Amino acid sequence: MEAVQEGLDTLASLEERINRAVQIITHLRSENSQLQQSLTTTNEELTSAKAQLDQIQGSYEQLRSENGSLEQNARRLSQEIEDLRGERKQVRSRIEKLLSQLDLLSAS
Repeated sequence: MEAVQEGLDTLASLEERINRAVQIITHLRSENSQLQQSLTTTNEELTSAKAQLDQIQGSYEQLRSENGSLEQNARRLSQEIEDLRGERKQVRSRIEKLLSQLDLLSAS
């Protein structure tokens, strides 16, 4: 009788351990599923972030190119302004000389 009781206790202990193992496996599978979903979401976010980064880098390069063109235009326009100022100064000087000669003619 005692051997039967010992066998039943051993069986009950084994059953309890198996139930715990099943619970642990179920819990681990649930966690694994959640982690897989999280990993998928994170990979999608990473892909999206990389696409945005590529787009931003493209925009940056385009703006750099445009900035270079604008700087060249600004230098060209500054040079034109300086040239026009020089021409204006020459025209003013020539007009003053002509006015001076007209004054000499009218004075004589």
